[in-house]
Amino acid sequence: MGYFLLPVVDEMEIVMLRLLIVLIAGYVVADFLASTRRIQVITERHKFSIVSSAIHAIVTYAVLQVWLCWQIPLLIFLVHALIDLLKCDRSTDSTTDFIVCKSIHLAGLFAVTHFLLNTGMIVGFTGIGYLLLVQVAGLICTVHGAGQFIDIFTVKIKETNNLVINGLAGGGKLIGELERLLIFLFIFIGYPAGIGFLVAAKSILRFEEAKKQKLAEYVLIGTLLSFCMAIAGALVTKWAMELELPI
Repeated sequence: MGYFLLPVVDEMEIVMLRLLIVLIAGYVVADFLASTRRIQVITERHKFSIVSSAIHAIVTYAVLQVWLCWQIPLLIFLVHALIDLLKCDRSTDSTTDFIVCKSIHLAGLFAVTHFLLNTGMIVGFTGIGYLLLVQVAGLICTVHGAGQFIDIFTVKIKETNNLVINGLAGGGKLIGELERLLIFLFIFIGYPAGIGFLVAAKSILRFEEAKKQKLAEYVLIGTLLSFCMAIAGALVTKWAMELELPI
């Protein structure tokens, strides 16, 4: 059974949703590839980066699998380039900036979806590998994408309260990614109770930090946010995977 009840009234809405989900999945994968250190250096060096836009166009072309329609990757390139030209991708110093930036990208993909269907350029997603694509994109979004938001959110708290974190460099980030990966897997194998064991294990390991109020609250905020985003990411991914066209 699915985790969500989808208020869809006709087949066309499901076609549009599936196409939008594929475009979003392509965006997530491309964004992950473009976040490598080498690409980031190129992007930061120039006001406008063709490389990042090209990655998004190529990945979209690959996931849609409409090989004769070169206009689609060109459209994605132009949309992403316009957003990049407005410096949206580099205006993420706060959680608000991050949310606004990603919302603009989603709005752009929604507009592209409408355009493709209304012009008849594409009739929907007819390629192969829908389930695998959605699952991979959901995993990336849950582990990596959520981590970007949490990093921005927790850094502000740390700076405001002058907290000094003693530990491995990048250790907290890696722990967060691993715990979100485990939560994602627990939900997908139908074992949500495993999340409780994960909470218990982390509580034991963080016992000493719990004696310091500010540090304990900082860790608790980050942990709860990470767990909530991981659970939400896994459930949304399962919903998207179960979205099928009516027979």
